[in-house]
This record gives sequence, structure tokens and C-alpha cells, in this order.
Amino acid sequence: MDPRDRAVELFHRVAASVPAYGAFLRDQGVDATQVKTFQDFVRLPLTTKDNYTRRYPLPELCRDGVIGDMIAVSSGSTGTPSFWPRSAADEQVIAERFEQVFRDAFQAAERRTLAVVCFALGTWVGGLFTLGCCRHLAAKGYPITAVAPGSDKREILRVIPELAPHFDQVVLLGYPPFLKDVIDTGLAQGLPWADYSIKLVTAGEVFSEEWRTLVAERAGMTDPARDTASLYGTADAGVLGNETPLSVEIRRFLAAHPEKARQLFGESRLPSLVQYDPRVRFFEEQNGTLLFTGDNGIPLIRYHIADEGGLVPHDRMIAFLRRHGFHPTVEDPRLPFAYVFGRSHFTVSYYGANVYPENIAVGLEQPEVSAMVTGKFVLEVVEDARRDRQLTVTVELAPGLRHSEETARIVGDSILAQLLRLNSEFANYVPPERRPPVIRLREAGDPEYFPPGAKHRYTRKPAGVPSAPPGV
Repeated sequence: MDPRDRAVELFHRVAASVPAYGAFLRDQGVDATQVKTFQDFVRLPLTTKDNYTRRYPLPELCRDGVIGDMIAVSSGSTGTPSFWPRSAADEQVIAERFEQVFRDAFQAAERRTLAVVCFALGTWVGGLFTLGCCRHLAAKGYPITAVAPGSDKREILRVIPELAPHFDQVVLLGYPPFLKDVIDTGLAQGLPWADYSIKLVTAGEVFSEEWRTLVAERAGMTDPARDTASLYGTADAGVLGNETPLSVEIRRFLAAHPEKARQLFGESRLPSLVQYDPRVRFFEEQNGTLLFTGDNGIPLIRYHIADEGGLVPHDRMIAFLRRHGFHPTVEDPRLPFAYVFGRSHFTVSYYGANVYPENIAVGLEQPEVSAMVTGKFVLEVVEDARRDRQLTVTVELAPGLRHSEETARIVGDSILAQLLRLNSEFANYVPPERRPPVIRLREAGDPEYFPPGAKHRYTRKPAGVPSAPPGV
């Protein structure tokens, strides 16, 4: 069936079986029986957290008003917890994305594989969900054994040297900067990573190809396109797409030719590039952001996830590459591509945790700090020459004040205390040694960060360069 027809069919099932969606349509003045074609479908109102999932009681968001057998928690776009029920059947669908990575990139059907789950365990979506998907693959007959030390680096480095010699390869699954920390610490301890045939599965953050190359070298990988894969997912709906050897090879080519990447994506920054199955997760692009439709514990129709990015049909991508003299050498799964710059709301991602400007503001509003600063700041994640990332907050000092190490310490301590108090993802995802933010103090009216009269932005990401529409 055409994926567009599948999307229309799912719409009718959800409208009939999900109480909240039926109520949403009535509130929007939509008669579900009049939605007969895909042209009708694309005129349906968008659903969001604010107008849909936060508006209705949790059971009413689920099929037949029944909550699934497991619930994951995310902090959402403002730090307020969101609850996402799902069932074993939902996990099986998402496990197909893991299977594509393990089968096509890692050849896990023929290799005894130790899967080390390094995502945080607990109510958060990453760890237990990943463990469940790995066990689904094992149940299908893949020679995969999972161990789940979570985000405890000491435990990870304890179990790997004990278990790795019994397997043909070891797959580490976690957030990019945390996996780099694990590899760097292991090297310092003398772990022979190259002997373990390391593979990486990452999620949660966009990273550079320079980062991939560096980490691959330190882990003894010989083919980064086949030895690493990033997943694109959300707590709302699990994994939506994944890197393939083809998409990694394409991204590495584009990283080496930024002018071609700018022509393809319309910006100078390099997004994540994944492939997806439109029969399972149907994407649309609207005004530079992504929408998706998919059946989950909470089925979602034309859901706006606030991710900046777009879509490139498979044939158009290959034609673009050929016009620029690039011919991929790896197997082609012939799936469409999605590219993702990241969330359009004002957060930064650090070790997989969403860090919110609101959390930082509270730290600056404490009595011991508020007289020293104006309240303006810029939040960013800065990558240093060693490719390590550090949460960095540039703070505007109150007029007349100058930088001092003591002021920076007081400001940093206050921000960290409030992050740990307010943001459970930060407290559980980020290793203790990586939690203290780097504080950069600037005088009032600093022209780079705090120009007088300009509208202030509280987060900073790599600057995009305006260009013509993508020439794909």
C-alpha cells in the first residue's frame, strides 16, 4: 500500500478508537468521514504537546482509552514531565530500526554480539526501551546478548573487559559525548578497545563527522560508516529513523564539501541524516520543520515535534549526489531521507538531556547572584579541540561590574544547584564530572553576546547562512 494511503487509513482508525483524537477533531470542526484522500489528510490540523497531548487525560490519548503496559517519561520542551505509554507491540515496530542497524551495518546475524546499554536507566525513555529492543532481536534469533550498566561509567568499564572476550563484537549504545567519555577513560585505563571490535549506536544529539572520525580512531574502528549509527527518535514515538551505511557515507562526503551540503540542506551547518520507513513513520515537511504520523502507545496524527529539518526523496538524493560526482559504494536500502538540525524551541542537548533556559534563569535569580548580573545569558554546548563538549553559559554582568574568578564560581555553583534541582534528565544523564558549567562573564552591553537594543536569544547554535532553496 502507498504510504500516503496508509497514513489516511491510520487517521480513520485513530479517529474511531482514540477518544482524545475524536474530541480534538470535533473541537477543530473536522468531520472525519470527509477525509477520504491524501489531499484531505494534509489539510488536517496539526497536533502538538500543547494542543493535544497535554490537553487530554492520559487514558483518552490511548487506543480504546486503555493505557499500555509500560510508561516512559520525558521532560518535554519546558521541563514539565510528559508520560508516554507503549506496549510490547509498539516496541516490536521500533525494534525494526535497531534490526536494520545490527543486521545491515554490524552483520549481527553472523557475529556473536554483546550489546552494552549505556543510556540512563529508570523512567526515562532511552535505557529500558533500548534494552527491550535488543531483547526483541535476540528473540528473533540474532546471537545478541545484552547487558545494561546504564550511565554508570565505572560499571561499564568493569563489565566490558570481563565479557568482551566471549563475543565477536561489542556494541555500545548511548549518548555521543558519554560514549566518548567511556572510550577515553577506557584508553587511560589500558582497555584494548581495538581487540573488542567496537561498534557505536548513538542518539539524542547531532555530532560532527570530525567527532565520528576521532572516536572511531580511539576505539580502533576501521570503517566508521559501518561501525557507527545514530538513531533519530523522540520519547513521543520511539525511533523514527536511523543512520545507514549509505547515509553515513553521504554525510561524510557532504562534511568534506560544505558548499554542496549548503545547497542540499539550505544551511551551512550539517544536520543528522537518516533514512526512514514511510510505511511505519510517515513524515511531512512544513515550514522547515518536521511532522510525523505513526501508531504508538499514543497514536499521533500530523504531530509537530518542533524539529528543524526536512525530507529528501531517495531518487532525488541519489540524483543530487551523481550531479556532484559522488557515487556511494555501500548497499542502498532505497528508503527516503530525513535531515534533522535539532529542536526549534530554545533548548540545548547535553549528554542527551534537554537543558532549558528556564533552569539557567532560576540559577541567576538566587539572592546570592541576582545583584551581580542583569539576568541575560547565552546557553550553548561548546566543543573543544579534543572534541569534548562542555555546557557553557555566557552571563551579562550588572553594569559597572568586571570579571572575577570568585563571581564566576558563585554564578556557576548557583546554576549547577538549580539544574540538579529542576532538571531530572540533567541529574541522571550527565556524568558528575561533566555537570559543572563553564561560566564566561561579559560586561554589560557586550557587543558579541549582549548588544544593546537587539532582541536577545538565550541559546546559541552554529550560525546558519541564508541561501536559496535547496537545489535537490
